[in-house]
Amino acid sequence: MSYTLFFCLFVCLSYTLLQQYMNCELPDVQAGFRKGRGTRDQIANIHCIIKKAREFQKNICFCFIDYGKAIDCVDHNKLWKILKEMRIPDHLTCLLRNLYAGQKATVRTRLGTTDWFQIGKGVCQGCISSPCLFNFYAEYIMRNAGLEEAQAGIKIAGRNINNLRYADDTTLMAESEEELKSLLMKVKEESENVGLKLNIQKTKIMASGPITSWEIDGETVADFIFLGSKITTDGDCSHEIKRHLLLGRKVMTNLDNILRSRDITLPTKVRLVKAMVFPVVMYGCESWTIKKAECQRIDAFELWCWRRLLRVLWTARRSNQSLLKEISPGYSLEGLMLKLKLQYFGHLIRRAESFEKTLMLGKIEGRRRRGGQRMRWPDGITDSMDMSLSEL
Repeated sequence: MSYTLFFCLFVCLSYTLLQQYMNCELPDVQAGFRKGRGTRDQIANIHCIIKKAREFQKNICFCFIDYGKAIDCVDHNKLWKILKEMRIPDHLTCLLRNLYAGQKATVRTRLGTTDWFQIGKGVCQGCISSPCLFNFYAEYIMRNAGLEEAQAGIKIAGRNINNLRYADDTTLMAESEEELKSLLMKVKEESENVGLKLNIQKTKIMASGPITSWEIDGETVADFIFLGSKITTDGDCSHEIKRHLLLGRKVMTNLDNILRSRDITLPTKVRLVKAMVFPVVMYGCESWTIKKAECQRIDAFELWCWRRLLRVLWTARRSNQSLLKEISPGYSLEGLMLKLKLQYFGHLIRRAESFEKTLMLGKIEGRRRRGGQRMRWPDGITDSMDMSLSEL
């Protein structure tokens, strides 16, 4: 058996064993590299929190933490101690220590190479067990910071929520600046104790109301790109939809040389657009609340794609129906988005107990504003299915 094959089997075994303990030790607010969880869940969660807080007139402040070179700053000796505290068996920790033992590196410069030196920090890049190890490392920080016991946060369905995490992407939240500042300072202190430093210049603050007494360096913003999705203080999805339509246009433009080729058949070009352009537009659409104006923009974008594919100018006297008949796209872009939303909704409802389901269906203390209310995410589901939430 070759060394490479043996190493791959060794890493896969350690990853499988770590997964079992990670599901037991990590809280549900951590969604990074966990089975059945993904970025779409945390995007939906933060959308849900913002919209519920706005609906019931609750102030909410967010702090989007940025660690400087987090993966490369994991101290090996501290990592083994943390794994022991996380009740990882000694034999598994020993396997991982052997994986990292004796690692050396050298730096190649114009003047030659340096002497070899020992590597004592950083998890292996590209190793499938590395995200699990970092998740344990980050969980140790949050436990010592006392986030689970802290009173700061926003209460939904009787549960206090003050952080959302996806691997090293950490978001703190509270109802006031003072509470948020307290959480941030605790996390900052505990992070530095294990060798991770917050990049304050890239750490952003976002609040539903004006920031008045914030004394820590860090830019205050009205929107933030969270896991690839644009989050705004008012929870309106229209900005995010416009952004993704613009990104889709850029991808479509970059495909011009391929789409103009006469060696590629029309059905292949259509599949190419569906595989490379539509996913860019649909990323995170499971949590969107799409209004009539956004539906029109989405339909207009799809027709723009098909006209560009067929090289039909807007000035040409050709109806949209004739274009769609020639293309035969099957599901429309809007239909594909609705399909993803319904699949995600069904995925949440079928779960007996889940963090996402608690946020979606849970109640929050407070009173609604007078007058008409904004359309909520479940409203979009029930309207599209013409059924009540209880019937679904």
